Amino acid sequence: MIFFNLSKFHNSAIIFDINKFKERNTKMQRILSHMRKAIEDYHMIEENDKIAICLSGGKDSITMLNAFKNLQIFYPKKFDIIAISINPGFENFDTKFLQNTCDKLEIPLFIENSNAKEIVFDLRKEKNPCSLCANLRRGAINSIAIKEHCNKIALGHNQDDVLETFLLNLLYAGNISTFAPVSYMSRSEITLIRPLVYTPEKEIKRFIKKNNVEVMQKVCPMDGVSKREDMKQLIFSLSKNIPMIRANLFGAIQRNLDYWKI
Repeated sequence: MIFFNLSKFHNSAIIFDINKFKERNTKMQRILSHMRKAIEDYHMIEENDKIAICLSGGKDSITMLNAFKNLQIFYPKKFDIIAISINPGFENFDTKFLQNTCDKLEIPLFIENSNAKEIVFDLRKEKNPCSLCANLRRGAINSIAIKEHCNKIALGHNQDDVLETFLLNLLYAGNISTFAPVSYMSRSEITLIRPLVYTPEKEIKRFIKKNNVEVMQKVCPMDGVSKREDMKQLIFSLSKNIPMIRANLFGAIQRNLDYWKI
């Protein structure tokens, strides 16, 4: 361990293992590059923010959790982080894994049990359950974030999620829209941020595989069989004849949706 003065970035010096930091930073370099650009383009982090990271245990949220821990060390604006996880009630949801993951990173974790599985799948038997399930989880997340005095909530949607949501809204609802990189919820006075919106899913998969990062096994029965999966396959199919389709879709979103313009 060495003493290293980071007072130019933070108000106090920090003691940490510089070799461990360099190794971790190198492993995440591509993820951090995408993430920091998104944060700066859309002003996602301000001085003294307290950010609640939504932790599902999947590849996106685990990657975002690790990236935030790295970013916290060198980012010029000081901010605090916690993790929030909502147990939807699926049998194999591994809270012990989530706790161990956060303990290793020294990030406080708050776990809330939910009856989302019972409501969505058992009682209502929703054919398209994703939206309702997400709303139930988001309400619980907001409650914890408010209780813990967080002013921002970080969601792990990646660039592929942006494109898939855009196509879902266009093809199924006739709307030209997708979710925003940053959105303010006036009722709770909390801002939602999505720091991975510039990060392609393949980069996240590469980071997880290359560094043997453990993630939770999928527990939702809708994983891989939803309409979102259909959009993923549509983009993959079209990309064979239109190699630039992903860049073109993303560019169209940034140019034409006001809340995406930089």
